[in-house]
Amino acid sequence: MSLEFVSNFGFRIWLRPKAALRSLAVQQQPWLSVIIPTYNGAAYLPAALDSLLAQQDRDLEVIAVDDGSTDATRSILACYAKRLPLKVICRQHGGNWVANTNVGMAAATGRYLGFLHQDDLWAPGRLRELKRLSARWPQVRLVLHPAWFIDAAGRRVGLWRCPLTRAARYLRPKEVLERLLVQDFLAVSAPVFRREAAAEVGWMDENLWYTGDWDFWLKLAQGGYTVYHPSPLVSFRIHPYSQTSTRATGSAELRRQYAAVLNRHLSTWRWRCPNRKRLSRIVWFSAEVNLALQRKAVGQQTNWFSLFRLCLSLGPDGWYRYLRDSRITDRICGRLRVGLAGVSNCAEHRTAPPQATQQQTCPNGTEAAVSTAGQCLPH
Repeated sequence: MSLEFVSNFGFRIWLRPKAALRSLAVQQQPWLSVIIPTYNGAAYLPAALDSLLAQQDRDLEVIAVDDGSTDATRSILACYAKRLPLKVICRQHGGNWVANTNVGMAAATGRYLGFLHQDDLWAPGRLRELKRLSARWPQVRLVLHPAWFIDAAGRRVGLWRCPLTRAARYLRPKEVLERLLVQDFLAVSAPVFRREAAAEVGWMDENLWYTGDWDFWLKLAQGGYTVYHPSPLVSFRIHPYSQTSTRATGSAELRRQYAAVLNRHLSTWRWRCPNRKRLSRIVWFSAEVNLALQRKAVGQQTNWFSLFRLCLSLGPDGWYRYLRDSRITDRICGRLRVGLAGVSNCAEHRTAPPQATQQQTCPNGTEAAVSTAGQCLPH
């Protein structure tokens, strides 16, 4: 027994059932799986999903992992499931976006994976550009680009640049790591990476709810080539309801997470770096700056004199490297323009403001109740 198919060129193809199923599976595999960890994101989630619809390309799957939302988030997802290839995984509230992201990555079937946080946006044509880059450099495992800072209303307030090349090209691990160790200069929704590479490095470390994305990018960059595209293709929203503003109040825990990332990656990187002692001083100074700014943002005391002495010890070359790789001016200026104090070291992981209503209008104008039993996949 065989199955007959007619190709686009008019040829008739006969396949045995098993071969036909294998061929169909290959055809149905999406190019990109987009992982969206959600929690009470009704304020900004529709705009994020609209930015996916605007790609006008169905060669993707969207996996939303909801962390027990109590607002209209799940009803919004149910509405958009009619217009996007969207799968929703419902979980009890745990407060760990990294764990939820791992669940989404494990469920993904795309060749490439990427994140979209519930209040960030894709630029029009982003998926088309990512495909073009991967076709030009098929050997790479990580694709990076800058991001726009936007405020709560979606207005651009600054550019979050990466300290990399000015032209699109592939980069060796050393070119990325020596800069990324100084600072996580990537918006969490910007990178795209091969699924097998993510599985190979063991997904994200769920013990690092604050620095987990930084650790993940470092692990991916160590294993192969990276492509950098110098144009911003996502927007990163700054608003006062971020987890780094509401949860990151314990300086001891944040210091533990910084130390975990730096100790892990400096130990594997030092043997490749001829100036490893100088690099170590710069990366630890950068961590201390981030911790000091975070303490200031939550009203805690900071020993600025000690930080200044540490800065002096870097010398002119260290100052240059820190200013180049940390992108601290980009991060501070963007926040100042929206009236927020404090700078976080990693791409912020945000929660939306509490919603007063428990219903949400769907894109087609109808209302959906918050309860979407039967529309979520329990986990």
